[in-house]
Amino acid sequence: MAANDGGPVTAMRDVVIVGAGHNGLVCAAYLAAAGLSVTVLERRGVVGGAAVTEEFHPGFRNSVASYTVSLLQRRVIDDLDLHGHGLRIVERPLANFLPLPDGRYLKAGDGRTAAEAAKFSARDAAALPAYAARLDAIADVLRVLVLETPPNLPDGGWLAAIPEMLKSARLARRLAPLGLDGQRELLDLFTLSAAEYLDRWFEGEALRALFGFDGIVGNYASPYTPGSAYVLLHHVFGEVNGRKGAWGHAIGGMGAITQAMARACAARGVEIRTGTAVREVLVEAGRSAGVVTDAGERLEARCVVSNLNPKLLFQRLLDPAVLPPAFLARIGHWRCGSGTFRMNVALSELPDFTALPGTVAAEHHGAGIILAPSLDYMDRAFLDARAHGWSRRPIVEMLIPSVLDDSLAPPGRHVASLFCQQFAPELPDGTSWDDHREAVADLVIDTVNDWAPNFRASVLGRQVLSPLDLEREFGLVGGDIFHGALSLNQLFSARPMLGHADYRTPVAGLYQCGAGTHPGGGVTGAPGHNAAREILRDRRRWRRR
Repeated sequence: MAANDGGPVTAMRDVVIVGAGHNGLVCAAYLAAAGLSVTVLERRGVVGGAAVTEEFHPGFRNSVASYTVSLLQRRVIDDLDLHGHGLRIVERPLANFLPLPDGRYLKAGDGRTAAEAAKFSARDAAALPAYAARLDAIADVLRVLVLETPPNLPDGGWLAAIPEMLKSARLARRLAPLGLDGQRELLDLFTLSAAEYLDRWFEGEALRALFGFDGIVGNYASPYTPGSAYVLLHHVFGEVNGRKGAWGHAIGGMGAITQAMARACAARGVEIRTGTAVREVLVEAGRSAGVVTDAGERLEARCVVSNLNPKLLFQRLLDPAVLPPAFLARIGHWRCGSGTFRMNVALSELPDFTALPGTVAAEHHGAGIILAPSLDYMDRAFLDARAHGWSRRPIVEMLIPSVLDDSLAPPGRHVASLFCQQFAPELPDGTSWDDHREAVADLVIDTVNDWAPNFRASVLGRQVLSPLDLEREFGLVGGDIFHGALSLNQLFSARPMLGHADYRTPVAGLYQCGAGTHPGGGVTGAPGHNAAREILRDRRRWRRR
């Protein structure tokens, strides 16, 4: 690749960050706080990546892609003073609402789940405290580990291995409080299917569906697929306003989070440029030297940080000759595609559920509404999608944030997020999602209407994002909300691969800070936080030299 096309060259800065998604902004804020000059470049016309709030129908705004809050790290909130920059998060009145085909329902929430479970099984209600305690203990370990750099496997002999051995020793100490039995359970959660794990605890179909849904969120797999239990665990280590395991809503939508981050960056002197796509990462003498934009502008920098999916960085922005062939081949096998189909709808009234009638706002309207009544239903949806490209009875999670936030819709109206699972990233017959988008959107509306018969007639407008749309608009390759599957071979020290779990890449001075690094996807801010720490460590080493 040419070093420059003759376009303008700007002054040298310390860091260029590619992508103003939430992790890119977090990384920028930490680096600027340490005194580095930082420029963030964003292809879209607004910062935030997939965590944005936009008007999708006249008078109706919603979180367009990512849609709910829990995993955002408390340390990131505090260090960037996000509340001081306008962020306000409120907790859902109820965690989840699961209607059932026979007219019954299950509600889940703080102090509520056991009584609800008892309607179906006294045994399950009795097992819940032990189940919750076990997951809480494991989640407490994960809450610490998400902000640590995983042990890496260096290719530099025993001397380079010493720091990583020390990290492994620290990891062992972190796991020690779990005891042997807890560590065995942790291994099970990394390897078992969500269904097998939940079957050990519960007998009721509804309760297993309620918990098992977390195992297929953003995971193009059946709840019977080995490894799906970890995806379940990945969704339980969050918190809202100090309450562990809670889920909430950012007033103003998910864009309120990234706008607060952008204000934190501006207060620290970060330059943020929107509408500026990067076409190439420059490498000179084996080291990153800056970037070239689509407009041909060359921005020189002492280091470059990518907030993109690893496939986009290594396959599109770098000359293949600068990467080891084995590394490049392995990136070619980086597995993406979370089976997600995303819709935002403007509503004239709230859904009137057969299982719990009424269009006056009630606690279940403010919950995560799961339209998937059993693990077998979820399994059939996956098998259907594998065969046909999408499930003819899809899994839908609906949130109605306007119940909690009246800034999103006109008075008396509402907006709903439809987060739909089991849609093939690439259609098996080779056709494009563009050919089927609207028909599948109709199917999703019909599916919701089966549970709330007023729903179809209440839809005033809709925004439809297929897996292909999510890739084109937000860089979510294959529609993957996690920037790569959360499978055992793509987690922790293997994210994105063994030997490069420390946010560094084979190119000196080139780093990653996106969800394709540890700890993975979700609006956490953890990859951005951790990458900034490693960059600053390297900077101190450069200065000592």
